[in-house]
Amino acid sequence: MDSSPSATDLVTKSCVPCEGGVPTLSPAEAASLIAAVPEWQLTHDGTRIRRDWKLKTFRDGIRLLNNVGALAEREQHHPDLHLVGYRKVWIELTTHAIGGLSENDFILAAKIDAIAPAAEA
Repeated sequence: MDSSPSATDLVTKSCVPCEGGVPTLSPAEAASLIAAVPEWQLTHDGTRIRRDWKLKTFRDGIRLLNNVGALAEREQHHPDLHLVGYRKVWIELTTHAIGGLSENDFILAAKIDAIAPAAEA
């Protein structure tokens, strides 16, 4: 894996199907990759990444989730999607098959950032 890739580097990659049997990213590797997607934060002892949005309307939240769902299907890497309080969205990424983070999570995070609206202040 390249050291300290940018979001642009990640967006140009595609997720690689993972059925397990590969190691999770080390804390140092995860720290290097999270720098490329600064809107995301490491959670669950570094086994997941998460981003939150507070959008203007319920419809905006549904639109974001639908767009991310379509992207996830194209990439064949599926996040956990949440819509709460009618306009608060949070997305969590982990590579379920290995129980932790892989490069796929950061690739998808960068691609989500490229299609997602800015959060409301």
